Amino acid sequence: MSYRLGVDVGGTFTDLLLVDEKSGNIHTAKVPSTPHDSSIGVLNGIERVCKSAKINPKVITHVMHGTTVATNTILEMSGAKVGLVTTKGYRHVLQIARSFVPGGLGGWVIYNKSLPLAPLALTVEADERVGADGQMVGKLKVSSLERELRRLKKKGIEALTISLINSFANPKNEKEVARVAKKVFGRMPVSLSSEVVPEMQEYERTITTVANSYVRPKVEKYVRNLTRELGKKMGDVKLHVLRSDGGLASAKAAASHPVNLLMSGPAGGVSGAIWVATQAGFPNILTFDMGGTSTDVALVEDGKAQLRRETTVGDVVVRASSVDVRTVGAGGGSIAHVPELTGALRVGPQSAGAAPGPAAYDKGGDLPTVTDANVVLGYLPTAVRLGGDMEIRKDLAVKAVKKVADPLGLSVKEAAAGIIDIVNENMYGAMRLVSVEKGYDPRDFALMGFGGAGPLHANALGKLTNAWPVIIPPGPGVLCAYGDATTRVRDEASRTLIQKFHHTSPKELAGVCKKLAAQASKTLDAEGVPKKERSTSFEADIRYHGQGLSLTVTFDVADLEKKGLDLIGDQFDEMHKQLFTFALPEDKEVVNVRAVAQGEATHVSAQSVGRGSKSPAAAKIADIKVFIKGKDRKAVLYNRAKLKSGNVIEGPAIVQEMDSTTLILPDHAGTIDDYGNILINPL
Repeated sequence: MSYRLGVDVGGTFTDLLLVDEKSGNIHTAKVPSTPHDSSIGVLNGIERVCKSAKINPKVITHVMHGTTVATNTILEMSGAKVGLVTTKGYRHVLQIARSFVPGGLGGWVIYNKSLPLAPLALTVEADERVGADGQMVGKLKVSSLERELRRLKKKGIEALTISLINSFANPKNEKEVARVAKKVFGRMPVSLSSEVVPEMQEYERTITTVANSYVRPKVEKYVRNLTRELGKKMGDVKLHVLRSDGGLASAKAAASHPVNLLMSGPAGGVSGAIWVATQAGFPNILTFDMGGTSTDVALVEDGKAQLRRETTVGDVVVRASSVDVRTVGAGGGSIAHVPELTGALRVGPQSAGAAPGPAAYDKGGDLPTVTDANVVLGYLPTAVRLGGDMEIRKDLAVKAVKKVADPLGLSVKEAAAGIIDIVNENMYGAMRLVSVEKGYDPRDFALMGFGGAGPLHANALGKLTNAWPVIIPPGPGVLCAYGDATTRVRDEASRTLIQKFHHTSPKELAGVCKKLAAQASKTLDAEGVPKKERSTSFEADIRYHGQGLSLTVTFDVADLEKKGLDLIGDQFDEMHKQLFTFALPEDKEVVNVRAVAQGEATHVSAQSVGRGSKSPAAAKIADIKVFIKGKDRKAVLYNRAKLKSGNVIEGPAIVQEMDSTTLILPDHAGTIDDYGNILINPL
């Protein structure tokens, strides 16, 4: 008997999902996160879930882990002291950057550009040159480079980035610089742009590789420590880390290329949502993952998450594939406040986090949060115990919310309702970014609410977006761990190939794709993934000739060889119309080509619930009161574990479970499907 374990570390809670590989049966656990050392929370969770499943941890063969270590390192600007080697004449590549300034036409007035992750004082030049066609223009002058690197060593750098002009076409000089660097720095982490992102555009390639170096020491230390501790508890267990694009990386690959992990945490939620939605028969969904610190939203079409070729964390934008997730600082722990200058209620982005947390958690917090507002309104009854053992104090929540109610001249309940309305609008804004602004109508999608706080707000978000039904999966608080446990080992290989369509043949492009596929498959070879369990997909970045913008299309090589370049050209035209309302008759050109190799997903059974009648009376816990639309209303509290397929819950109602609580609003009803999902629709 063997098991796989999915682990998701959030800002407030760490979620775990244990899967029996033979039967597909699952066990879940939720424990408080330990921000000072995430591995402690992971190990506490493993102990709890193994105790629940009554198994020895040593029967777990694989641990699949979604982590925010890389993300937080950039957000907190707490990464390594990075040195940078560029080609002579390109020392200011990070300072020049791109001319984009956020904030509209007047943005330049207030925009404060953040400092580069590798400062100019730690940047040195290598006397060398490679042409855009890959031809050697000037050999590397080793002696002058070595002097520069020794000068850099005296400044105490902790990681080194090597990014030379046109190295994507020929990496020979970068490898030679790395050889010299090893002689000077010994075992210091060194990142080469030709290995991290071998694509054109020197700024994007450099910032991506510098970001890799910036987070690498912290991620390497975390992965190394976690691997060691898992080994003590579990013996010969394999650790995989979730990538930003929803695939899995080996511990070794995660440590050496951590720039691919920047959206690791949010990607797990989207992967888990896709798995649940597929079982329930909803291929098109908007995902709404609300945790204690932030909310992540994404769009899934035909069972596939939308991907983008750029990953953004704070104001750092790197070229690495990621699920197109938009994040807002709106979570259960988001703090409400009334600035003296405006006298208007604000919510977030500051969060009470895991320590001290919302006031209602009775862990020392005394500031009003979204969770406290939900407690005051009766949406989070004191009978609920978060994570199975955390008691909720309504008196402390009332005391906290009173701090914003008094300055506003409102009752505590009115102020709490205002907090909920504002945070819902903030999250609705993020949903528009992944739907309306991308040419999608939210009414064509279902909405899936998960995360510890998501089910409390999902019905309200359904009303704002008109995306129905609103789906609340079983165990919504641990859905990210579902994603970690059900995703697949993945790697990609890319190459810049700037060629107009009329200068390119389908045969030539297919040949490039096949070479990249072999390169991407090396990771799966190292992981021992059988060839029969693999699949390979291909992507091309296309643009109109003369255009700066490119769009990514996916295709199959066999179809390309049969149908020709129109296969990807027509797809590009349709995407361009959807985003910009028009297509051009201009010649198109291929910019980059990419191969993505994946293993097989873990088998997890969708556990069905027994059939019941329309009435949910058997699951009723108590009659309660909730504050909705300016007045107290009678509602019913239900135990989700006792709900059966076919039960219909009319709002207002609260559905309680171990890891989350669902609110069903008046004039709406939640129907339980065969898999225990709550499908909320307007009456």
